[in-house]
Amino acid sequence: MTRSMTGFASKETSGPWGRCTWELRSVNHRYLDLHMRLPDEFRALEPKVRQRVSARVARGKLDCTLRFEFQRESDAPLELDTKRLQRLADACASVSELVPEVGNVDPLRLLNWPGVVQEHTPQLDELEGDVLTLLDEALKALNEVREREGRRLDGFIRERVDTLDKQVAEVRERLPQVREAWRARLEERLNQLQVEADPGRLEQEMVIQANRMDVDEELDRLSAHVKALRSILKRRDAVGRRLDFLMQECNREANTIASKSQDSAVTGVALEMKVAIEQIREQVQNIE
Repeated sequence: MTRSMTGFASKETSGPWGRCTWELRSVNHRYLDLHMRLPDEFRALEPKVRQRVSARVARGKLDCTLRFEFQRESDAPLELDTKRLQRLADACASVSELVPEVGNVDPLRLLNWPGVVQEHTPQLDELEGDVLTLLDEALKALNEVREREGRRLDGFIRERVDTLDKQVAEVRERLPQVREAWRARLEERLNQLQVEADPGRLEQEMVIQANRMDVDEELDRLSAHVKALRSILKRRDAVGRRLDFLMQECNREANTIASKSQDSAVTGVALEMKVAIEQIREQVQNIE
């Protein structure tokens, strides 16, 4: 299935411990480039997060952000670090003795001092299952978005592949006329010069020129590439790199046809081939 590398997904869950949110955002990249932003309490989950992501995403630059908001029970008593609070009180008393005009210290400011109020935060092993399950849901949602965009890209590419197939057939149909027209021009030129051409020599020149103009092999390879493109688009795995390689090969064949052509009609079709190939190549850059 064709899948885009671009997408966004967000999943949120809550419990007695608070609220947890995963945000996943992916864009084009040659390989899988994973950037994780996890709260310090969840750093130990990085290997498991990386494993889960790489099992579901093959390519793309993926920003993976976890947000966690701890929720304290409203009726839970405050737990104070009395030793730290006593040290702060002693320090404040010393300041008051040295600088009497400072006045008394606001108790609320002491409570806001880091570490004075002890908060119970859930341990990682208590939350790991919920956090990773939510990540799986976010990855599933992300891939659904990428698959929807991939279906649009698939339709666009298939239309251009059909166009390329018709253009190959058009050039094939035109080639016999090109050869006959070249033979007629050669004979006409000989008549104008009033030169009696040796039939054997004339046929030899025709063979040489036909070899120079021959694009049958290029057309055969293009037809094979078109067939391969359609086959690759049916695959279920990541196909972006295969498609990109094939488009390089198609472009090479179209360039050769254009350079060998001595017929304006064939040259025009070859240029249109290049346009279709470039349109496909641009979209392939978005495919996983």
